[in-house]
Amino acid sequence: MSAPAMGTSKTAHTDSSNKKKKGPGTLAIAYLVIYNVVMTAGWLVIAVGLVRAYLARGSYHGLYYSIEKPLKFFQTGALLEILHCAVGIVPSSVVLTGFQVMSRVFLTWAVTHSVREVQSEDSVLLFVVAWTVTEIIRYSFYTFSLLNHLPYLIKWARYTFFVVLYPMGVAGELLTIYAALPYVQKTGLYSITLPNNYNFSFDYHTFLILIMHHVFSKLFPQLYFHMIRQRKKVLGHVEEYSKVE
Repeated sequence: MSAPAMGTSKTAHTDSSNKKKKGPGTLAIAYLVIYNVVMTAGWLVIAVGLVRAYLARGSYHGLYYSIEKPLKFFQTGALLEILHCAVGIVPSSVVLTGFQVMSRVFLTWAVTHSVREVQSEDSVLLFVVAWTVTEIIRYSFYTFSLLNHLPYLIKWARYTFFVVLYPMGVAGELLTIYAALPYVQKTGLYSITLPNNYNFSFDYHTFLILIMHHVFSKLFPQLYFHMIRQRKKVLGHVEEYSKVE
């Protein structure tokens, strides 16, 4: 999720309206800085864990097991971002933030954790690496932005690396769900069959297929091209200036 770019007002009307719009207070900013620093450090721990495990084993197969616990902890910790939006200390959409966070939490717990057979799949490493690099950049971006000292390199990385990392992560997520389908169908995981006291049925296998179809055909293209447009807005004028120079 990209933070909206804020421009400088040149009219008295906008100035007066900006004064009325109060941002988060000092305590809220301090809390958000601490939160983002902790999350940055957490994902750095995951990155270091992946590198150390790879160097020790000499293979990328099964690296998930070396970072399973911190991955679950810090990805679940992102649920607080929904609360931040809900209480108003972060000016982002609760719905959009909730969807983005919950989709990853869902994949972490309801797929990868629940279907242990997929944990050794290469596709898991694919989305874990994409998430790790993305989150280190994203939380660093938020931290420096809150401190009003954002290095251009981090800003550039925030709006550039997604071009590769986002498709990489989505591919890993979809392939992991696909790998889980046979085991979900065989075991009936999280499915509810009739008859039961509530006269309700739910097929988790079908639910996962619908998620795969919806993500691939609708959500991924919309969000990806939205981020491309955001990149042009945020970095476009800088790149055009560099060309002139």
